[in-house]
Amino acid sequence: MRAIWLLCGLVCVAFALVGIVLPLLPTVPFLLLATFCFARSSEKLHNWLLSHKVFGPMIQDWNRNGAIKPSAKRAATLSIAAVFGISVALDVKTIVLVIQAMVLSAVLFFIWTRPNA
Repeated sequence: MRAIWLLCGLVCVAFALVGIVLPLLPTVPFLLLATFCFARSSEKLHNWLLSHKVFGPMIQDWNRNGAIKPSAKRAATLSIAAVFGISVALDVKTIVLVIQAMVLSAVLFFIWTRPNA
């Protein structure tokens, strides 16, 4: 079972790294999931992620207070706006835009109602 948790954690870290470049993939949720998986599979990788100079503080803020830094909130908002803007520019069907707007609005609501780190 530890091997499955380890594999899931590694996949989540890979998705998080891709999410740094692509606004379609959220970085922090994948890092949180990776931390969860590593806690069940590899103490070494779990500690590495928690002590990482870039990712560690985000994970620790979330674990302590469910908090997100204002700069991360702004970056998420810009990414979401970019994704929606691309959809509009590509002339995606109206129903898809409506669904996308509702989902992305819910995501933004969640992000902006979290405490600041």
